[in-house]
Amino acid sequence: MAAELAIEVHQLVKRFGGRVTAVDRLDLSVPYGETYGLLGPNGAGKTTTLRMLLGLVRPTTGMIRVLGLPPGEPAGLRRVGAMGETAFYPFLSGRDNLRAAARRCKVKDARVDAVLDVAGLTARAGDRVSAYSLGMTQRLAVAAAMLKDPELLILDEPSNGLDPIGQLEMRRLIRELADGGCTILLSSHDMREVEELCGRVAVIGGGRMLSEGTPEQLRGQARLWVRAKPAQQAAALVAELASRNGANLQGAEQAGELLNVAMRETGPGQAAAVNRQLVEAGLEVSEVRTARRPLRDVFLELTGGRSGGADSLRQPAGRRRRRAGRAPDEVH
Repeated sequence: MAAELAIEVHQLVKRFGGRVTAVDRLDLSVPYGETYGLLGPNGAGKTTTLRMLLGLVRPTTGMIRVLGLPPGEPAGLRRVGAMGETAFYPFLSGRDNLRAAARRCKVKDARVDAVLDVAGLTARAGDRVSAYSLGMTQRLAVAAAMLKDPELLILDEPSNGLDPIGQLEMRRLIRELADGGCTILLSSHDMREVEELCGRVAVIGGGRMLSEGTPEQLRGQARLWVRAKPAQQAAALVAELASRNGANLQGAEQAGELLNVAMRETGPGQAAAVNRQLVEAGLEVSEVRTARRPLRDVFLELTGGRSGGADSLRQPAGRRRRRAGRAPDEVH
């Protein structure tokens, strides 16, 4: 077993009722200290995978190790915190809810104030949870997951349903936890959240791994966009720059008034260098910028724009309609 891996999954399969395949030969490797994203539409198999990692659902076949142990082992669970469908007592305060959770997991009450502070809830800790906003409730759920001071934190859709301010607060909290050394597995369908927080991302659909890599790798080759006049002279100059040995450019294509230039790699001064060359040549430059494909476009391409059940990539639409409603809580 690789000691440097917080999570190792090999050829993981989960079927429900022998008919619905929620997870299909999934491989995952998450090193200690990494924030790793699971990105996929509703019904992709993300939540089922998380439940298997926590020992809440038994896999049909495959191997899982969490912190070097099989899922559900008490020695491992003491080092894992999870946020999912967390329920709180609405008539109790946030602090009292966490005290009750602390007793269930045999954690001293002193830890409650520490996690309230981490979650930014100290000022409202004495208020009833029924008075909390959705964003505050979500942060309380993260605080509950942090009670055991875990080495591994598993978060399932932490920003789901939050307004833009709540999303920003949640991202700030997750970033602070990662900076503190916690390994984080983040399941989401929010591409901006995953792109901002995760070092590596797995895109899954129909229970299968569709692609994996850093956000930059998933977004593909960088492009340089240039708007300059005269356009033909600008195109010729950029083509000349691309032909030079050691140049970072790979040729240009005209896209309306813009030049679309492929780049071997993105450098912080590349756009400025091209802009300087064009200006020195006497051209009128109005725009020079670098960009990659939006992660949303990559996601839609990989998943085929599908949402719905984990079997939606395989079964004809008619069969899916006939089976609608079977085990709706088992496939997420």
